[in-house]
Amino acid sequence: MDTGAHDLTVGDHIRFDGEALVELLPRTSLLTRLGHDGNEQAIAANVDVVVVVVGLDRPVKPGRLLRATAQAWDAGSTPLIVLTKADLVDPAEAIADLADQVVGVDVMTVSSVTGDGIDELLHRLAGCTAVMIGESGAGKSSLVNALTEGDELVGEVRQGDAKGRHTTTWRQLVDLPDGGALIDTPGVRSLGLWTDPETIEASFTDIAELAEQCRFRDCSHDAEPGCAVRAAVEDGTLPEARFEQYHSLHREAAALERRSDPAAQKRFGRQFAKLAKEANEARRSKGDSG
Repeated sequence: MDTGAHDLTVGDHIRFDGEALVELLPRTSLLTRLGHDGNEQAIAANVDVVVVVVGLDRPVKPGRLLRATAQAWDAGSTPLIVLTKADLVDPAEAIADLADQVVGVDVMTVSSVTGDGIDELLHRLAGCTAVMIGESGAGKSSLVNALTEGDELVGEVRQGDAKGRHTTTWRQLVDLPDGGALIDTPGVRSLGLWTDPETIEASFTDIAELAEQCRFRDCSHDAEPGCAVRAAVEDGTLPEARFEQYHSLHREAAALERRSDPAAQKRFGRQFAKLAKEANEARRSKGDSG
């Protein structure tokens, strides 16, 4: 059976004829990542919500979360950030930071130990198919157990560095008590970006709105005069950290686009060579004049 650009993955809907798999039904969404081999790797299909799990017992990194939420939007799913281990750390500071830097994404706090936030999360996921992603030790397996009232997935977390062993070593789908299903994934150190610059723009709607006021329509928000985005950073309206993440993800998406497009790679190489030549000539000219 031809499955198209991707092999079968957890969450796929398929049709059998007896014991023979004959058809992969159309996907409503597909969450992917950049694999170790540099190719696109499917994580889960037909997902409504991507639950990005972060443990409060470690630094909460907005850049990592922006990458994950961009992937979720690109997949055709809705991202939801869940801060776990709220019984260990006051989440107020992390929530305030995320409100400034990860705009347009809901943030929830839970504790799998005390049960705080579990009912609210269950209500949010009722009737949905959700996939849970997050690095090892973030509390995903404990959260799955709290949501399903099970205890078969719990693993230990080292106290020294808050790193957990991979309790979940394969992707699996479990039913939720209020309806819906949850896909648990092995802990990943990072979610390699596999998306395009247009999706990055859609993930930064606040910057996109500011960009409409720029003097030039094709403003890169770098050094052009009349840049409304730069002005917003300078007057504090737009957090500088969020602006830096915007540029970082754009560079990452552009690099991916070049790797997958030989013609774009050649154009970039020619542009880089031209800039290098001009820089060398300027350096030599300065030396001669000195």
